[in-house]
Amino acid sequence: MSNRRDFLKQTAFASAFFLGGISNIKGEEKIDAEPVSAGRETGKSNPSGKAPIVISTWNFGLAANDAAWKVLSSGGNALDAVEKGVQVPEADPKVTSVGYGGLPDRDGHVTLDASIMDQNGNCGAVGCLEHIMHPISVARKVMEKTPYIMLVGEGALEFALANGFTKTDLLTPESKAAWEKWKKENNYTPQKPDMNNHDTIGMVAIDKAGDVSGACTTSGLAWKIHGRVGDSPIIGAGVYVDNEVGGACSTGKGEANMKICGSMLIIELMRNGKTPQQACEETIKRVARKQSDYKDFQLAYLAMNKKGEIGAYALQKGFSYAVAADGVNKLYDSDYLCK
Repeated sequence: MSNRRDFLKQTAFASAFFLGGISNIKGEEKIDAEPVSAGRETGKSNPSGKAPIVISTWNFGLAANDAAWKVLSSGGNALDAVEKGVQVPEADPKVTSVGYGGLPDRDGHVTLDASIMDQNGNCGAVGCLEHIMHPISVARKVMEKTPYIMLVGEGALEFALANGFTKTDLLTPESKAAWEKWKKENNYTPQKPDMNNHDTIGMVAIDKAGDVSGACTTSGLAWKIHGRVGDSPIIGAGVYVDNEVGGACSTGKGEANMKICGSMLIIELMRNGKTPQQACEETIKRVARKQSDYKDFQLAYLAMNKKGEIGAYALQKGFSYAVAADGVNKLYDSDYLCK
């Protein structure tokens, strides 16, 4: 059965390029969805701690970091950086778990979820949004132009169109072909979260002023029931920022994360003295203690405190994350619980 991980293997992208003065991994011609060793590191990923710094989930976080770094290195703020950063996978048809080209629900609709949060605690989100290339930008408009935090479905689309966004067909020929194949093989049975059906992008940045912002965006679970919304647009689950502490984001099974509001939990653990790594590990261990099926799905967290210290931890092997700091953008393999 086709899934995101299969598509990502088939559409690996080159990583040796330069943007905004920051260089990507050396010694690795392309990045596959499965972990590789060349040019990557496992474990410690703490840069010098000097701002600016940007971190993001998964291999496509490298390209996202490059765009964010271009903002940060020119003196821009963290909020602009995370918006510009996650727009990259949102617009990339080869990334089948985010935005344009995302695998659809069982009815063939590409529905998008996104959230954004700034250093002042302001936040905005959209859920089950269709036809818009950059849901993260609609989420920011919700934050800045309404008294609300979240808009969903048709209402979110109407709001986007009223604010200058244009409709786009997000279902690419490749995603449509995968959907039609899935329908024949699965008798319209909606997909449940599993080891391969994830890969949301989350991003946290600290700018030169020391301010923190975060963003999270996804096309959600492939072959889901129409209307399903995951953790990405839920403030405190998909992403959370506190300018006194730092920021955190998640990727993986949204339902599992929503049960514990994992990103918020990580912030509170850091507030009480845990390092980002300790906070991520404690949150994953709490998932394992509370959810008996934890060996059957993937869930991972990525966090950074105000010192620029970084932590990452996953339930299962395979989670990677990107760190851009000190003029270098590098991919890392996360440690994990189920060994």
